[in-house]
Amino acid sequence: MSKKIAVLITDEFEDAEFTSPADAFRQAGHQVITIEKQAGKTVKGKKGEASVTIDKAIDEVHAADFDALLLPGGHSPDALRGDDRFVEFTRQFADSGKPIFAICHGPQLLISADVVRGRKLTTVKPVVVDVKNAGADYYDKEVVVDNDTLVTSRTPEDLPAFNRESLRILSQ
Repeated sequence: MSKKIAVLITDEFEDAEFTSPADAFRQAGHQVITIEKQAGKTVKGKKGEASVTIDKAIDEVHAADFDALLLPGGHSPDALRGDDRFVEFTRQFADSGKPIFAICHGPQLLISADVVRGRKLTTVKPVVVDVKNAGADYYDKEVVVDNDTLVTSRTPEDLPAFNRESLRILSQ
């Protein structure tokens, strides 16, 4: 069954951490909807390898409209967590119990939403102390799956495992 996946994304995202899972999700028949402050805007990856035209503005969407959430890394999550609308969207998603896929700096949005306490996850090295201080159980592994509702990975090198586990959960 096709799932509708929300992606919170803005400029300076880690190129492959959006393109690789988004391509895998689409190939599996899922719908990927990009969300930023303004629909129609084009955002660019930090390596300049990818650009994304935004499908929906944050004010046009509700967490209840989607089946899963993707939080790519790079500088994008840090920029978005400064806007309460993205933090609240993330919090509502976590509270719903629907799957969240976060890689690299993606957990920064989860930390700001105060939804990692007691959860198992991994992240890129500079965010480890923040994850621990927020009460999460940190594991230095290529992919960590918590209760089949949270999939996290560290870097682009972990994308094969990240995509595999995310697709497995989407197929349930």
